[in-house]
Amino acid sequence: MSRMLAILVCLAGLIGSGGAWAQDLVRLGNLKFAHYGAISYMKEIAPKYGLKIDEKFFAKGIDISPAIVAGEIDIAASAVDAAIAGRAQGVPTYVVAGFARGGARIVTRKDLAITTIEALKGRRVGVTRGGAQELLLLAELAKHGLTWSDKPGKDVQLFFMGFPDLNQALMGKDLDAISQSEPQASQAINQGYGLELIKPYDTELGTPIRALVMTEKMYRERPDVALRLLQCFVEATQTFIDTPALAEKYVRETMFRNQITSQDFQDAIGNSPYSYDISIEHVQLTTDLMQRYNVGRMANPPVANDWVKLDLLSRARQVVK
Repeated sequence: MSRMLAILVCLAGLIGSGGAWAQDLVRLGNLKFAHYGAISYMKEIAPKYGLKIDEKFFAKGIDISPAIVAGEIDIAASAVDAAIAGRAQGVPTYVVAGFARGGARIVTRKDLAITTIEALKGRRVGVTRGGAQELLLLAELAKHGLTWSDKPGKDVQLFFMGFPDLNQALMGKDLDAISQSEPQASQAINQGYGLELIKPYDTELGTPIRALVMTEKMYRERPDVALRLLQCFVEATQTFIDTPALAEKYVRETMFRNQITSQDFQDAIGNSPYSYDISIEHVQLTTDLMQRYNVGRMANPPVANDWVKLDLLSRARQVVK
């Protein structure tokens, strides 16, 4: 065999075996929540679609926006609110799918007799700024006629903290209630220092949907990669829906390193089931409510019809059964 032929045979073997160099790199921004598990699982099956997914975790959805602007992230998982706020600030992304519904609870201290939203009057309530939990909390307070501020003087005083800090503050009795994501909300309840007040889905917003966003650059300049990525997303999500034992094992062991219990996971996913769907109408309604309650402080709120692009999801679902 000639030297050139040997080289060609070697190259063909590498391509056929899915060598890493032959795969298209996609950089994923993700958050460490139970209902973000299928997004993380994408990297495990990515080689099947000729992809290599490099995942980076962020503390909050809004923290991903600077990385997208810097050209460091191609696709990201986020609350719709954070995606909208980013788009309003000029972050060049499109919403291309939804990936989970719900995922929030308002949790009170177990030693307090708080049984209604109205009973939060005069209380200290914690929430993470810029996530779905903030908008859900404000919509609930408004529905029940309560005012709020992060300074004293209103019905409810808000304290903005990171997700892990909220649980610590509730447990330490520095807060009376928190609007929290999963699985942290379920952990507060299962560990005995929190009680669920409400799943805050009974306002005009309804049940929130998490969004998968893609950079405009990838959508426009790498359409083949973008489509294969959505196919990978659909398979990962369907796998988690069809195989809950695998979903639990992956989230608990791989994402959380056994830091959450089986009960934590079950309760969290019971409140935040995996999904694909999102609509232009839901994104627009979320935008309108963010404006009403001044969430995201948007001078120029984006119009959902301009940046929600669901064609790739539709095509991917036709291929992946």
